[in-house]
Amino acid sequence: MLNFALRVKLYLINKIFNCINLIIEKMKKLCYVMALVGMLILCNEANAQTKWHWEKGTIVVDAPARPAGQQHALGLSTAPLPVVRVAFVGLGMRGPGAVERWTHINGVRIVALCDYERERAERCNGYLKKANMPEAEVYFGDYGYEVLCQRKDIDLVYIATDWVHHVPVAKCALENGKHVAIEVPSAMDLKDCWELIDLSEQKRLHCMLLENCCYDDFELNSLNMAQQGVFGDVLRVQGAYIHNLSDFWGSYWKNWRLEYNRTHRGDVYATHGLGPVAQVLDIHRGDRMKTLVAMDTKAATGPELVKQLTGKDCTEEEFRNGDHTTTLIRTEKGKVIEIQHDVMNPQPYNRLYQLTGTKGFANKYPIQGYALDAGQMKSSGVAPQVDNLSSHSFMKKADMDALVEKYQSPILKKYGAEAKVVGGHGGMDFVMDARLVYCLQNGLPLDIDVYDLAEWCCLAELGALSMDNNCAPVAVPDFTRGHAYDQKGYRHAYASEEQEAETAAIAKAYTMTLKTKGVKAAEAELQKQLKLQAKKHKK
Repeated sequence: MLNFALRVKLYLINKIFNCINLIIEKMKKLCYVMALVGMLILCNEANAQTKWHWEKGTIVVDAPARPAGQQHALGLSTAPLPVVRVAFVGLGMRGPGAVERWTHINGVRIVALCDYERERAERCNGYLKKANMPEAEVYFGDYGYEVLCQRKDIDLVYIATDWVHHVPVAKCALENGKHVAIEVPSAMDLKDCWELIDLSEQKRLHCMLLENCCYDDFELNSLNMAQQGVFGDVLRVQGAYIHNLSDFWGSYWKNWRLEYNRTHRGDVYATHGLGPVAQVLDIHRGDRMKTLVAMDTKAATGPELVKQLTGKDCTEEEFRNGDHTTTLIRTEKGKVIEIQHDVMNPQPYNRLYQLTGTKGFANKYPIQGYALDAGQMKSSGVAPQVDNLSSHSFMKKADMDALVEKYQSPILKKYGAEAKVVGGHGGMDFVMDARLVYCLQNGLPLDIDVYDLAEWCCLAELGALSMDNNCAPVAVPDFTRGHAYDQKGYRHAYASEEQEAETAAIAKAYTMTLKTKGVKAAEAELQKQLKLQAKKHKK
């Protein structure tokens, strides 16, 4: 009888503990949602607090002066990292794919994994196990990333959280001496942009926006062509993010993406379209964006989605972002950029990517191709297959293949084949990650710097300012604060053949040892390789 009574008590105690744990988990999730809503409100308040004034019919925002003694970070290079020790924060939609891709890159060690939900972080250790790599330390909860950032054995924090947590995590990492790579859009308002710029400049640390579209095959090859003068003087460019998200809206945790669009106006996801074309135009490397004007349609689909996903009524007036937003930008040197954003309506996927030059034309969507006449083809070093080749239409496949073969990007020559195997949006994600590691390992400036981040993300708040004031022109701040013409043209950085070979050999030896013998042996192998390298250079 006693045993039965004891078993009943133990059963009840167990039930009580289970109920308590369930309540704790529910409260944690509720706190996260409340924090997310709070951050959205803070974003709105930050926008409302942006100071600006009229100047000859143009809205001019007040830009903070660079603090005394602080230097710009253009062309920033840091000490080479033979092995890049990385931590991932945010392992919901984009993060897990990034973890898996990094297991294919030599000379990296995945030190830590962090997500609000512990299970998601722990699940990503499965990628490391599959690659025969040591498990990473797991962090979770509201402030797990803060504990992670205090570790001394992390070089880079790779951030793939929801949008409003990008900057808080990045600031924490930079303040603790880590380089950061942030998913897009990396900063949601001008205050965020300036804070990241100041931290990167003060700490002399990289702050990269992870814009994968800059690494797509067509964009990389066309960039190389533009830099070699194939299109002449590129005068007008277009980019876009037109992607009907009807199949994905329900996948965003607690509807955070829809909620952001409900509470904010402007092109909130401009970087896929703007990034690649900004590189072609040498933005802040010989030219700069000067003035923008934005227009949007009414919010027709957004309110319906709110009702569908939350059960709450929402009017057009209560949903800030229009279905389709168009932003026109004029540069100081008289070039024009057009950027579009539409994630609401049924259209084929389209990033546009269009270059119009004085001697040629490039277009990716919906038809991928180039238009040059026979004379320009010959001037570009390619013999046309068709004698009467005309720029009135796209060139035939044989001519296009010949042009691409001559002007294939060196980056694709190095990573293109492996990228197709590893994957990630057709391989461009892997190329982006591999280039990031390459630059860090060789102590080179990154392909995308903190000023790119600010320029490509500022369209959200500046566009809202324009539209909220009858589509008025808005002056784009000079985020370099006076150094937009110091560099003469956008270029990817490369190590010498000798340095590249040495770095690759050390990275390969480290990773092979890490996978077969573990961390301690890999670190010993690293020291051995570095001593051999130093000895070689003394001779």
